[in-house]
Amino acid sequence: MSVDVTPLLSVVVPVFNEQDVLPLFAQRLRPVLDGLDGSYEVLTVDDGSHDATPAVLERMRRVWPQLRIVRLRRNAGHQNALTAGLHCARGRYVVSIDVDLQDPPEVIADMLTLARTSNLDVVHGVRTDRSTDSLFKRGTAGLYYRLVRRVVGASVPHNAGDFRLLSRTAVDALTELPEHRPVYRLLVPWLGLPSGEVPYAREKRAAGRSKYPLAKMVRLALDSITGFSAAPLRVATWLGCAGIALCVVLGAAVLAAYLWGSVVPGWTSMFVALVFLGALQLLCLGLLGEYVARIFTSIQGRPAYVVTFDSAVTGARRPAGMPS
Repeated sequence: MSVDVTPLLSVVVPVFNEQDVLPLFAQRLRPVLDGLDGSYEVLTVDDGSHDATPAVLERMRRVWPQLRIVRLRRNAGHQNALTAGLHCARGRYVVSIDVDLQDPPEVIADMLTLARTSNLDVVHGVRTDRSTDSLFKRGTAGLYYRLVRRVVGASVPHNAGDFRLLSRTAVDALTELPEHRPVYRLLVPWLGLPSGEVPYAREKRAAGRSKYPLAKMVRLALDSITGFSAAPLRVATWLGCAGIALCVVLGAAVLAAYLWGSVVPGWTSMFVALVFLGALQLLCLGLLGEYVARIFTSIQGRPAYVVTFDSAVTGARRPAGMPS
């Protein structure tokens, strides 16, 4: 069976040093895709592996015609490897999934059915059972989702990672964004496209070791916050306002102490001056942060809106945007 020029489905799979789990992954994924009513391609993005992963992929490609291999020169990171896969995918629908089999490939059929029957552009895979994860992993993941939902908004699905289905409209909109450090679990909801959810139970890693240690999870959290909110830049503003309010209260307190004659002469004026100047400096830094935040937003270059339908353009659905 040959791969169509425009397959119905593309499955993007970032891989990094996954020689042990790749054969198991293929055994689970291929029967699911062969059973679909339509053509498909599997796009594996080798993110600079330095074990036997490239050789395993080549052996798999010889017996699996629908398998494509994109090899990156160096390890660019999971999100960047996913970006490369989205740019190279040709399908009308694109599913992204990790190779460790913690996200079951069998759910892909349910995602595709829901997207086609309900005319959805995004279908998130939502983890309803994470009992296979460690207590630390579940705790930090819960903290992460609560934090990003507070910063970005409630549109971010809880416990939805990078296992999702995207329509061609959604993929085109994402690939047009000038993101240098994308976090797709936040970017996809930001588009505001019609979306749905498919629940599933998270499984244990089939083989190999996790490629997301604590350091990478912390980096993902930092990228999520700094990429979608200027709140860290406004900390100085908040502290400056709080400092001035505290200065007023303390100033009244020390003035009362001065009137009662219970302080050393000169201490009152020095104390009030130091507190006021410190608060004023923080407030000035906060004002600078406000302007830096506007520069930051402008450099991001995200469109102010995304058009998914324009009746003047042959009645077709298409992504479009206007720089903010």
